[in-house]
Amino acid sequence: MIPSPRIDGYAPIEEYAVLTDGRTCALISLDGRIDWWPVPTLDSLPVCAALLDAESGGFLSLSPISPSVVERRYVAGTNVLESVFTTVDGSVRVTSALNMASSGRLPWTELALRVEGISGDVTMEWVLSPHTHFETPCVSTIEQGIPVVRCGTHTIAALFDGESDIEVAPEKVSATFTLKPGEKAVLAFIASDGEPIFVPTLTEIDGRVDATKENWSRWSAKISPTHQWSDAVVRSALVLKSLLAEYTGAIAAAATTSLPERIGGPKNWDYRFAWVRDSSFAINALVNLELSEEVHNAVAWLLRAIGRNGPDLHVFYTLAGEIPAGEEKLDLAGYRGSQPVRSGNRAAHQRQLGNYGDVFDAVYRYVKEGNVLDVTSQELLSELAQRCCNEWRNPDSGIWELPTTEHYTISKIGCWVALDRAVKLHEMNQVRDGEVARWRRERDAVREYIERECWSEEKKSYTFYAGTDDLDASVLLSARTGFDVGTRLASTIEAISRELRDGPLVYRYTGAREGEGAFVACTFWLVQALAGSGQREEAIRLMDEAVGLTNDVGILAEQIDPQTRAFLGNVPQALSHLALISAARSIDASEQA
Repeated sequence: MIPSPRIDGYAPIEEYAVLTDGRTCALISLDGRIDWWPVPTLDSLPVCAALLDAESGGFLSLSPISPSVVERRYVAGTNVLESVFTTVDGSVRVTSALNMASSGRLPWTELALRVEGISGDVTMEWVLSPHTHFETPCVSTIEQGIPVVRCGTHTIAALFDGESDIEVAPEKVSATFTLKPGEKAVLAFIASDGEPIFVPTLTEIDGRVDATKENWSRWSAKISPTHQWSDAVVRSALVLKSLLAEYTGAIAAAATTSLPERIGGPKNWDYRFAWVRDSSFAINALVNLELSEEVHNAVAWLLRAIGRNGPDLHVFYTLAGEIPAGEEKLDLAGYRGSQPVRSGNRAAHQRQLGNYGDVFDAVYRYVKEGNVLDVTSQELLSELAQRCCNEWRNPDSGIWELPTTEHYTISKIGCWVALDRAVKLHEMNQVRDGEVARWRRERDAVREYIERECWSEEKKSYTFYAGTDDLDASVLLSARTGFDVGTRLASTIEAISRELRDGPLVYRYTGAREGEGAFVACTFWLVQALAGSGQREEAIRLMDEAVGLTNDVGILAEQIDPQTRAFLGNVPQALSHLALISAARSIDASEQA
């Protein structure tokens, strides 16, 4: 591939791969630039933020000085990236990793770049130019000759063993070097925030690149394979793992903030939080993949976060399990001028009734695997079931976090799921206290309301909300939850395919195509609904197309432009990859049915 020319300094979103160490992520573009790297955690301030401000955001780059063609791939079963740069002079291989220790996560952040000559003589250049927006950087050289950049509370040490002098400028560090076939150079950046830096040797760092490969390979080998699309499922699991904060068990919705749903538009959100909805979907996917440690950590984190911050059930929590602060607009240029750039998310204090179903469905899946709830969790679930009974008749902001409150169909389905699972958990002796007779009555009342108020005879479809004929692709999730896999679902699939589908892609709801791209997860929800309603062959055909929507290394963003196939929205997007895993599993299940 030839890297696309940057537009005003910005690479296409679809040209990014992700590196991770279980605590943070770095986004590296096809042209070899790291434009997003928060340190030390995913929700920290970034040391590189050119993704959101090409001029002052800061970046780290390693690439040939001559134009190049790039072929890249992840080392199989890992989050370690290999890129081969080929120029008129020859070719080199760059192995990029956020390093881990042999036993797990390092206590510091270590970005390693191993460069190996393949053919010819290739001159490379690396540059560390940290952000100048948040703080003015100060570059100095310590006694060992190692350049150190201090920028606010961040400290970054640059280590390099190539045969070249390192140039130290007031606000950046750089060097050029030439490799012949068989020669190797190692470049590493050790970063910290508000603490000292431990400086390893480059030999140790280079060795950890291989240890990191082995760590990821051991982990991915535990994944239970699917019958089809196993490569895409494993890659999606690795992406999910990259968004999982190992230090808490929380799962971030995405690695970035403020990437636009339409270039130049205002729909630019911060997704570096753990949504209850996404956590539930992740637990379902992790159960399907038979990743027991991650399942337990995610369930324990979810119940702990809800219990600690009750009695209200919040839409999402910080990765540390706290209630998020308000939204702040940052004075950054924005990706290709897309404003505003946000830190925090205004949806934090919305009412989203579907979250009740998300919690109960996740816990139910956990218990079905033979696991046992503690007394505190049982009491919490009993209280949540009571609150669901009290609240389900209210309007809310729905799954799409819209400013207009309505009686959204998917929210009512979520309440039905919550009470259905609460009854089942009581019958399994996992929730002992509570008014189970009331839960049954209210569950049936919710279903009656949906069937009466949220159905359009004109469209022959479940609707966006009560009293409208508009459509919403999220109601396809009724197949996943078991609310409906019958004739009404089948005709809803036809209506949504007619009005919201564009090729393999699906828009979120009526009117969405005017202001954003198609929502990737909706395509996989359609696959799952097709499989659940007995349309297996059509599900397989659509799944084949949907898997082809990933970029060259298997990454998916939040949205895609159906005309250009350009990525839109935050990346990598957990919900897109979770939906891919669930869709593949649903087709497997339909074969066995």
